[in-house]
Amino acid sequence: MEHYFMDGRRRAAAWRRIRRGTAGWLLAAGLAAGLGAAAFGLGAEDAPSAGTYALAGRVVDVADGDTLTLLVGRNRERIRLASIDAPETSHGRERPGQPFGQAARKALAGLIAGGTYTLACYERDRYRRHVCDLPLGEGETANRRMVAAGMAWANMQGGGKYMRDPDLPGLQDHARDRRLGLWAQPGAIAPWEWRWRCWAALESGNAAPIC
Repeated sequence: MEHYFMDGRRRAAAWRRIRRGTAGWLLAAGLAAGLGAAAFGLGAEDAPSAGTYALAGRVVDVADGDTLTLLVGRNRERIRLASIDAPETSHGRERPGQPFGQAARKALAGLIAGGTYTLACYERDRYRRHVCDLPLGEGETANRRMVAAGMAWANMQGGGKYMRDPDLPGLQDHARDRRLGLWAQPGAIAPWEWRWRCWAALESGNAAPIC
């Protein structure tokens, strides 16, 4: 019986040591995460959340209103801004651009070109582009700015399966109500519809009156 109680006391002491060690490890991990964010120049609101990864670099090219190239060390990484879809720019005779396609590209370039940022990325798409939010500080992102200015749609393609930021549809409604950017034109066509009803038709040799 005495041996049993001695074992019980030893086990209790061992568990206390384990709990103290675990608490210390968790505190250290939390501090390391905070220091990691600080090393990237991130505040708590800008740090990548669970399920994302960070890419830090300088914007060296803006291809259109939702696509850019980030120089990360010596590597050029193609970035697709998450949750938005900007008007298409021209890609040859069979892929004509949309109204406001060039305006959207210039708007994004004016916002971020040449800047150094730490992006919060979710995944790679089928074109091997990183799908990311581009934080601008104070809770703002380039993604939100483009939608709020009427230079991109909140990407509701596929019933919203590409939507990562729940605030974007409201920003789009605000821009549309005020006829900002692309919403100044009657009958604005979403880029995912343009690609299907214009580009796909032309590439198949069919008439595409939408173009």
